[in-house]
Amino acid sequence: MAARGSRNHSVRVELPTVVPFDIPQLNRLSWKLGSRTVDDEAATLRSRWTDTESQWRLAVFAVTDGTVVLRVRTPVGRGRFYGAAETDFANALPALEASDRWRRLD
Repeated sequence: MAARGSRNHSVRVELPTVVPFDIPQLNRLSWKLGSRTVDDEAATLRSRWTDTESQWRLAVFAVTDGTVVLRVRTPVGRGRFYGAAETDFANALPALEASDRWRRLD
């Protein structure tokens, strides 16, 4: 019997190319789930960033001891949410801090 779909072929989730880092194990969250997660009392805003050339914005929320949610806003205000391991984001953070285009807001 043929099975529909295959678990052997996973689609790699990537951040928009304007974001100056890559996280290997990234999960895309729906707008509804992402919004609800970052609005939860347990979520803590860790940092906010802006791309000085194109007005993209990035917010990083700690949601558990080992998980962060990244909210990326397009220049027109559309939000996209991504979940990542805290350690993976910590490894990517130096690239964000070193970027000439991105500036930390808080």
